[in-house]
Amino acid sequence: MINIKNLGSVAFALPDVEIKLDNKNEQGIGEILVKGPNIMLGYYDNKKATDEVLIDGWFHTGDLGYYDDEGYLFITGRKKNVIVLKNGKNIYPEELEILIARLPYVAENMVFGKPTDNNDLEINAKIVYNTEYMEHTYLDKDSKDYKDIIWNDIKEINKSLPAYKHIRNIIVTDEPMIKTTTQKVKRNEELKKILGE
Repeated sequence: MINIKNLGSVAFALPDVEIKLDNKNEQGIGEILVKGPNIMLGYYDNKKATDEVLIDGWFHTGDLGYYDDEGYLFITGRKKNVIVLKNGKNIYPEELEILIARLPYVAENMVFGKPTDNNDLEINAKIVYNTEYMEHTYLDKDSKDYKDIIWNDIKEINKSLPAYKHIRNIIVTDEPMIKTTTQKVKRNEELKKILGE
C-alpha cells in the first residue's frame, strides 16, 4: 500500500519488467532503463532512432529517476532537460516546475538555465499567469503589479530549496507558451524566443 511518503512515485515495476538506473549521480539519480516483453521493439522503419534507445535489450527511456529506501521509483525529469551548473550540480527543471505549478494563478511555467557572463547558468523561470484569477483575486492591482506578487511567492519556494536550485529571475506574462499538438511546451523554441529578447 502506498503511503503519503511515496506520493509522486511511479511505484514498482510491473511483473516481467526489469528496471535499472544508468549512470547514477551522487544523489542516486540515473537514467531509467527498462526491459521486458511489453517494451517496444523499436521505431517503425527507423533503425537509427531504434539503435539510440534500445541498447543490449534495454530501452533507454530518457527519463531520470531514483529509488527511495523502500524501493519506490520516482521520476525527476528528462535527461535532455537537465541543467548542469559550472560547479557540477544538476538541476531538474521539472522538479521546480511542479512547485511553481502549485501556485493557484499559474497556467503554465518553464524553468531554464540562462547563460551568465562567467560561463555558468542561472536558474530562471517563465511563468504564464491566469489573467482571470489575477484580476479577481487582486482587485486593487493591475498587470504591472503581478510580477512583484509572483516574485514574492517564488522567494518562498526558494526558501525550501538548496541555494544552488534558487530561481534567480522570472519572466511573467499572460501569453501562452509555444506548444506541441499534445500541449507540451516546446522548450527549445521557448528558450530561443527568451534569449532572443
